[in-house]
Amino acid sequence: MRTSLILLSARLLDPATGAFLPQTALAAADGRITALGDDREIRALADASTTVIDLGGAVVTPGLVDGHVHPVSGAELTHGLDLSGCGDLDQVREALARAVRDLAPGAWLQGWGLDPNVFGGRPVGIAPFDAVLDGTPALLLLFDAHSMLASRRALDIAGVDGPRTFDQATAEVVCDADGRPTGLLLEDAACELVERVAPQPTREERRDRLAAALRAMAATGLTGGHVMDANGDSLAFYAELDAAGQLPLRLRVAPWCQPGTGEDGVRALIEQQGTGGALWRTAGVKIFMDGTIDNGTAWLERPDCHGESTHAFWPDPEEYTRVVGTLHRAGVPTATHAIGDAAVRHALDAVEKAQADGPSGVRHRIEHIETVPDDTLRRFAGLGVVASMQPTHCCDFTRADHTDNWSRRLGEERAARAWRCRDLHDSGAVVVLGSDWPIAPYPPLGVMAGARHRRPTRDLARPPHGPGQALTALEALRGMTVNAAYAAGEERVSGRIAVGHRADLTVLADDPLTVPATELAELPVLLTVLDGRPTHRDAAL
Repeated sequence: MRTSLILLSARLLDPATGAFLPQTALAAADGRITALGDDREIRALADASTTVIDLGGAVVTPGLVDGHVHPVSGAELTHGLDLSGCGDLDQVREALARAVRDLAPGAWLQGWGLDPNVFGGRPVGIAPFDAVLDGTPALLLLFDAHSMLASRRALDIAGVDGPRTFDQATAEVVCDADGRPTGLLLEDAACELVERVAPQPTREERRDRLAAALRAMAATGLTGGHVMDANGDSLAFYAELDAAGQLPLRLRVAPWCQPGTGEDGVRALIEQQGTGGALWRTAGVKIFMDGTIDNGTAWLERPDCHGESTHAFWPDPEEYTRVVGTLHRAGVPTATHAIGDAAVRHALDAVEKAQADGPSGVRHRIEHIETVPDDTLRRFAGLGVVASMQPTHCCDFTRADHTDNWSRRLGEERAARAWRCRDLHDSGAVVVLGSDWPIAPYPPLGVMAGARHRRPTRDLARPPHGPGQALTALEALRGMTVNAAYAAGEERVSGRIAVGHRADLTVLADDPLTVPATELAELPVLLTVLDGRPTHRDAAL
């Protein structure tokens, strides 16, 4: 067995203990760590084909893993006009006007990252942009990726002139009192009405965008991701990149199970488990229990301030419960999107029922968990349900004074229970951290920083939202290493620096446990290693 990679003069950080290992060097072969020791003895393992890198005292952590990410849809949705930096309606109008001027006649305008807070409490709709978009077919994706605005021309082309009925209970073509569309489309089923008539990129263009996005992720220190969809050509793209040696992240992919999926569909999801390639595999099933608070499609135990967010994503929530039970009996872990308190409670109830009727040891998880009451906290640990959290959503889309759309919709009591990372951790839950890209930026140091400071990324001088829910530096690191490995059932081969573990590694210029939270996002990533091969190497090395 030939040693493929040797790292020397390293500080090897163990996230399980928070301490540095006594060794200063490691060797890798066949994608695994094969030896730890001092520089002299590890250097002796090299031959002419070995890549030897002197790190000069840089810090090595286990490879950072994003616990919730959408690479293919992210690569597609973030193509076009970036509206995420717009803070009010005037800024959005100015950005749209510039983009319209550059469009070819008849071309569509695609935008993404629109924050509903720009409407300042006014109804979210296309009306404020009618004058700018006059005659221009446009689709503007809101930041949550569960809703979008369609221009009048886009609606006309798609033939959308009134309300529709969908299998997805929370999907809606939002209309005014006269039954005319306001331009706001809620959830995938409604958005697809217009998306399908918009120009589509070629398959090659989509694959190239994905490859570029994955390379950029590796450059930020990511070595893996828990992918929460397998739509369209996603799996084929992963297979093609993997076969060509161009997959720079190790991906664990959970395909969706939507309302209306019958017994044959669930059986197909079960049979699909474990398929994949060298660096990706299908593992688990993603299920939606609700939508989002910002657009009124979450499932809350009490309505929001607009009387919305009162329904589950599944028209019959008990059908969701039956699907979870079927998957559990087959040994398939589920990942349930549950944002509102009622959705989280129902998901926990479904797991509890499944465990009573089936085998133990299946690691289910709940994604997002944006607001929950006290009595749900300990149920996560009691049922062994992993809490998958995205702290930068709290940082960047809400405000400490609760003047944001999310908080106003919920009211003070529920807004005070925002992203309870600390409470879930202290109650014994395994907390995994992720970005939910393209909803929020994917750089993992930014995710860990947000879990610690809970401040708006664009203005770190502003006060934190719920500082009592912050994680420590070590807890945040564990959320993207050992806890991510546990959630995937891979703790024996991943998440630590140990002989026999995967040679998936992230190398940083300094110790992420001592760098201040507000500076962590800017810490240089010097090297990223996947399966024993560098996928990113800073020019300084």
